[in-house]
Amino acid sequence: MKAHTHHRRRAAAAPAVAAAAALVLTMASGGSAVADDGPEGIEEIAQQPYMGWSSYSMQVHSGGQWITADQIIAQSDAMHETLQPYGYEYINVDAGWNGGIDEHGRPVPSETLYPDGLQAVIDHVHGNGQKFGLYFIPGIGQEVYEDDLPIAGAPGCSTGDIATTPLQQGDYWGFTYQIDFSNPCSQAYVDSIAELLGEWGVDFVKFDSVTPGSGIEDGSMDSRGDVAAWSQALARHDIWLELSWAVDIDEADYWAEHAQGWRIDWDVECYCGDEALTTWANVERLFPRLAQWWRYAGPDRGWNDLDSLNVGNGSMDGLTRDERRTAMTLWAVSAAPLYIGNDMTNLDQYGIELLTNDEVIAANQAGTPARPVATDTNHQVWYSLNADGTYTVALFNLGRTEADMTLDFEDIGLSGSATVRDLWAQRKIGTVTDELVVDSVPIHGARLFTVTPGRGATITVNDDDLRVEHEGDWARNGGAEVVATSQPLRIAVGDSSTGEAPTAPEAGPIAVNDDDSSILYQGSWSHSTGRGLGDHEDDVHFSESEGNAVEYTFVGTGIDYVTETHSSQGDVEVYLDGQLVETVSTYQESGRGAQQVVYSVRDLPNGTHTLRLVHASGEYMLIDRLDVVQERLIEPSTAAFDLAEPADVTVQLLRAEGELSGITGPAGALTEGVDYTVDGGAVTVSAAYLATLDEGEQTLQVGFAGDHLNDVHMTSSPGDAVEISFRGERFSWTGPVAPDQGQVEVWLDGTLVEVVDTHAEERLTGQELFTSAKLRDGEHTVRLVMVSGDVMRFDALTYTVKKVR
Repeated sequence: MKAHTHHRRRAAAAPAVAAAAALVLTMASGGSAVADDGPEGIEEIAQQPYMGWSSYSMQVHSGGQWITADQIIAQSDAMHETLQPYGYEYINVDAGWNGGIDEHGRPVPSETLYPDGLQAVIDHVHGNGQKFGLYFIPGIGQEVYEDDLPIAGAPGCSTGDIATTPLQQGDYWGFTYQIDFSNPCSQAYVDSIAELLGEWGVDFVKFDSVTPGSGIEDGSMDSRGDVAAWSQALARHDIWLELSWAVDIDEADYWAEHAQGWRIDWDVECYCGDEALTTWANVERLFPRLAQWWRYAGPDRGWNDLDSLNVGNGSMDGLTRDERRTAMTLWAVSAAPLYIGNDMTNLDQYGIELLTNDEVIAANQAGTPARPVATDTNHQVWYSLNADGTYTVALFNLGRTEADMTLDFEDIGLSGSATVRDLWAQRKIGTVTDELVVDSVPIHGARLFTVTPGRGATITVNDDDLRVEHEGDWARNGGAEVVATSQPLRIAVGDSSTGEAPTAPEAGPIAVNDDDSSILYQGSWSHSTGRGLGDHEDDVHFSESEGNAVEYTFVGTGIDYVTETHSSQGDVEVYLDGQLVETVSTYQESGRGAQQVVYSVRDLPNGTHTLRLVHASGEYMLIDRLDVVQERLIEPSTAAFDLAEPADVTVQLLRAEGELSGITGPAGALTEGVDYTVDGGAVTVSAAYLATLDEGEQTLQVGFAGDHLNDVHMTSSPGDAVEISFRGERFSWTGPVAPDQGQVEVWLDGTLVEVVDTHAEERLTGQELFTSAKLRDGEHTVRLVMVSGDVMRFDALTYTVKKVR
């Protein structure tokens, strides 16, 4: 797999890394990463994403050796001169800094790299008012284990006793053995290293090769015990713990419990020698990862780490000017740690402008990760609702042509007017209502705005927003959500007076052709048409470069990947909802297979899913179509309409009638009462409307409403509550009613104002459950408490703005 190759190259590119990692290190098990020793405890330090510099990109760029004392001191001085006034403060040294072990099996800094001692370098960094970081990996170094050394501060404990039996590999590269954390001496060993780091004045630890993650998802390696132990040991010294790399999203809550940040993807470096630090493809692939990870970050949680931000020098970054600004924008709105990888002694003027825009930095340090409106488009809108009631909004053009883009206020939960400020230009654009149209966003370009709602505007806060506090045993979705979707009604239109009577099309999965605009291609893809080789709709998309990817978000319970098989093709990695689930082969030794199902999945929870296919090997990767399996919502799903004998078409709704949101045809929305009627759960489309359709197969989309943003939080424990604070003059609580729900108390500013019954005979979404009277201007707190029923569901709260301050 190409990404694996990158990390193997990493070890080869820096021999000092291998030597150091082989000699040192261990990782352990333990408790929480929260210190309670005053205002500068790690919990307080980590309330915002950190800002600084990491040596690793330059280590790769220069062939491995780039962390000598002189180089680190030069970087510290350059930061102090240029970037430190804007908040950059960490100087983090990556792999290869150590040169051996002491009599207790703890790391000793390299005397070659640091002839005057590493302490002199740390002292210089601290003298510049900065913080200093070092690199470690899980496990116990093989030499440390074999030397069986006494563990400092732990009489009776030795390093030869703390490895698992039988010995198991402890890190991705095989430098260490796995540690047995059922042995108390294991925690003592990690504590002894942390004590040493505390004595040196280390402020930050990057902990690499964390599993599950780091390309190892099969359970063969698990460093969660290491993470917990290092968390416990480092917290006593207020040392920031940052995990790496591509950690498993299924363990997101565990990472947040024990660390202050975590890398969500592979290395950003391109490993292309001294040609460049990174590539656009390595930035672009972060968008779908962030779409899955954004909700796990924030104050009191920790931060999604996107790796080094390499935008400081156009001659080495590997990005265009627009791509450099897009990267900075993405890091900023994602509340990702802002640590650069460039040589800070050689930043160009544009790079300095990007890295020191105080309004962009403020958006990052606000600590509210942005979420996407949708990812099935190259023209993406990402937004965050800030604690002060403003929005931070970024527009990203991931396409191949310049594009006009529109921010629809409804998409971000805003209705009414708002003032808009351009953060990159640092100027006010003006006041707009309902939407903002942005002209000529460049290829791979971005725009960044603050949107401040005006008086009388309404803001809808979703159940998963950071402003919502869930008290008790709450879970997001868990099968309790209803997803807004549409069901195709395929109708064969014909005229029996001039030919055969039309027959209803065959029901089955929904075919999504490779040229569908909702399929997102990442990297360099080509479109081949008219091949005459049996392709669906006689076309395919193809890739010629490993690492290129295709992504498709769908609502349903299953999907098939249909493509050609041939000897020129190889393996394709299949990711479902962010997890690698299978590597499929599209290789065929002889001949050519058209429209072959090479991957298929069924029985997924009915809801929104994302399929990602990555070109892993072979000269080519092709995609012909995707077949989506949806839960049946109408019966029948196909029909025939004879122009010679016109008759209404009636279908039965299999979801509650109150969930119907409308019907759309080839020319737009149908009008209820004219084009269609609803009666007792049956929908009848009029013959008069159907007669306007062209002959052939036509599709009507029957739309169904769902929970706001297709998700909901639920609890089954009476007394559990949700709480939201806002500044406004009125609020409305909306959500579902259902047979398994009961009574909910509504508290406003500490006073019980009503008990709402959310029980109903059928499940209906988007119901107005409570609306307040007009409130005084100021801060208000709404608290909803479960009283009865099997389940309480919380979906959204909308409030009316008087003034945003």
